[in-house]
Amino acid sequence: MLDNNLTPQPTNDDSYTFFSAEFGELFHSHSGAKQEAEYKFIEPCQLREKASNQSTIRLLDICYGLGYNSAVALDAIWSINPDCQTKLIALENDRNVPLKTIEYQLLKSWPFPIPEYLELLAKTHEIKNKKLDAKLLLGDARQTIKTLVTREFKADAIFLDPFSPPKCPQLWTVEFIQLIAQCLHKDGYLATYSCAASVRKALQLSGLSIGATRSVGRRSPGTVANWTGSNLPPLSQQEREHLQTRAAIPYRDPSLQDSTEIIHQRRQIEQNMSSLEPSSQWKKRWIRKIPLT
Repeated sequence: MLDNNLTPQPTNDDSYTFFSAEFGELFHSHSGAKQEAEYKFIEPCQLREKASNQSTIRLLDICYGLGYNSAVALDAIWSINPDCQTKLIALENDRNVPLKTIEYQLLKSWPFPIPEYLELLAKTHEIKNKKLDAKLLLGDARQTIKTLVTREFKADAIFLDPFSPPKCPQLWTVEFIQLIAQCLHKDGYLATYSCAASVRKALQLSGLSIGATRSVGRRSPGTVANWTGSNLPPLSQQEREHLQTRAAIPYRDPSLQDSTEIIHQRRQIEQNMSSLEPSSQWKKRWIRKIPLT
């Protein structure tokens, strides 16, 4: 099911987002769509630092949606190094979302030529010039990611931005994240807004080291990962203990074709059989440790 009735919803930083009727969630937080892209993806992936040292940067934007993550990334890169060529691969299941973004002119606040480039990408699914070499791959990301693995595409930065794990578990499974990890350069960073223990455990099971990113509009942080474990903000004790609970049992989808319901059922069975501490006990323990104000 694809969302055809997309209407702009204002956020607190004067940018707009859409509400997905299929998943029952906004595409971005109320605190600000542009702000979320900056703090959850661009900063953790250290794109400005990379732009100052590299002539080419490769991006993988998973769940491209409105294109905000890519737009903020291009702005950050070219503000530091206008001559930096960016190679962008964007994965998106619903072609209507980027097209509606263009229809409502939601990218017009970015500097030239970013709106023009991303409009062309939304309409033709490909653009190539001396500044930007980009492709928009439409379809189930569990399948389109395989083409990148086959081509041995290696990204300097990966933005993992599906709907939440309870709503869209198929894009948070160990098997899918293992494929994503194969597309991450040895010196690259993967960033996501999620701090779910199941997601963090899946990243670890894929061989990546993880750290916490700053919170945006809510108390919980996001997650950043890389291969080396260097330059990662440390997890708190509370977060480390969370990874030892049943909440950290990851979603699994061995065939990369299962439905939301089957993936949830499989995880629930594994949690019911687990000897790990229930996350409810972890929550109670940490509530007692939080001082009252």
